[in-house]
Amino acid sequence: QVQLVESGGGLVQPGGSLRLSCATSGVIFNIYHMSWYRQAPGKQREWVATIASGGSTNAADSVKGRFTISRDIPKNMVYLQMNSLKPEDTAVYYCWARGPARDYWGQGTQVTVSS
Repeated sequence: QVQLVESGGGLVQPGGSLRLSCATSGVIFNIYHMSWYRQAPGKQREWVATIASGGSTNAADSVKGRFTISRDIPKNMVYLQMNSLKPEDTAVYYCWARGPARDYWGQGTQVTVSS
């Protein structure tokens, strides 16, 4: 069974940085695509970044150049390094795994960017 547990969220000032972590179990990284999504209050959940099973990465235009997705296969971890944070980055951030049969979501971690 796949489990995803996010951590690393918190309150940060504009221009600051945070690193989100997604601890995984049951994920086979050379098969699963891993992504981060976010959902701001009153808005739909939106895609942030993906690291494919082969290791290639992509990010939404709104975060490109500021956010970086990565993975540590021996540690079963996926990360989202977030730099130059803006108030509009405030949201609950979710880890997502796409497997061969179904998708999985974590419970989310809150990120608040405010002075």
